[in-house]
Amino acid sequence: MHYKNFTAYQHGTEPAVGVLLTNLGTPDAPTKAALKPYLKEFLEDPRVVEPPPARWLWKLILNAIILNTRPAKSAEAYQEVWGHYGDGSPLLDIGNKQLEAVKTSVSQHFQGRVEFALGMRYGNPSIPDALKSLQERHVQKLVVLPMYPQYAGATTASTFDAVTDELRQWRWVPEFRFIKSYHKHPGYIKALANSIREHQAEHGQPDLLVMSYHGIPQRYYNNGDPYACECRATSRLVAEELGLSEDDYLVSFQSLFGKEEWIKPYTDATLKGLPEKGIKHVQVICPGFSADCLETIEEIDQENREYFEEAGGEQYSYIPALNFREDHTDMLAELVLQHTQGWPERDGFDAEAAKAERATQARRAQEVEQSLLDEFGEEIIYPQGKKHLG
Repeated sequence: MHYKNFTAYQHGTEPAVGVLLTNLGTPDAPTKAALKPYLKEFLEDPRVVEPPPARWLWKLILNAIILNTRPAKSAEAYQEVWGHYGDGSPLLDIGNKQLEAVKTSVSQHFQGRVEFALGMRYGNPSIPDALKSLQERHVQKLVVLPMYPQYAGATTASTFDAVTDELRQWRWVPEFRFIKSYHKHPGYIKALANSIREHQAEHGQPDLLVMSYHGIPQRYYNNGDPYACECRATSRLVAEELGLSEDDYLVSFQSLFGKEEWIKPYTDATLKGLPEKGIKHVQVICPGFSADCLETIEEIDQENREYFEEAGGEQYSYIPALNFREDHTDMLAELVLQHTQGWPERDGFDAEAAKAERATQARRAQEVEQSLLDEFGEEIIYPQGKKHLG
């Protein structure tokens, strides 16, 4: 393997802590041409679609059928949500606002020695590009926060793969911490409960609160993926925070893909069946989505609303994702701070002493370099041209 070199470092350069926020991703535009490479990257990830033993069969189906039919349909759906929270993709527009809010909260604890980047698992800005950006800003310690509250192999582990696939190509890797999940974090639970209370203050109390999460195939759960358990744990804690009984809410799973069985109950089938049970007023929240996106705006707020109303439902409202609510971004910042404990760049760091130490190290390096030059000559020390030592 040829490793990626980084030769821009100079003695005396102030090292930084890097914070990488990640999310699933988005196409560059709501068009068929942009959707095809995006979907290809997404569906070729073996964490997302665990292929059969004959992997060639899945590739054949993907390239011959799915990528020739699904991009046009997906483009129409993205056109419905494009510009919903800004000028482009909701997930990216919200992600940039989340990044700025976290940056504001975290930076004050690092006295300027912290750098931030946003990376998407699929599409742009990519995780490799985000990591390279941090490297160029002299990041030597890295904390990665995938904005998936509940761990799943298809999301969190896939992000880990993307980060480590890039880092394993570096000659000089940073110290590295990875936040696996935060499905029970008190700040996360309180932010969800606050958003529900605020919504109900405006829209009233529903007959039923539906907590809808993205689904995963049943076989992933059978093989040990903890995702469904973490979703139910989140829901239970939110219900406790709100004082709800078991009859006041239910958990369901959405966004099925393919023909195999996924974890149940399914959100769309659930909503279609509620009116005949006398439940005519529902509110739906998607706790697993840290930012509104296609699956919440188009699928939940539009498509599933139609299912419920066509089945006889009378009142339906969607409770937005936590997005860039202050209590949400404060919680994300708290996660970063919790996972950077013990690093000397944090609070209490003596900036002047560190600056003096770096100056001393730089001076010593120059002295060593000069002594070697005096003894051996420049042609021996720099056979390929002058470079810094170290």
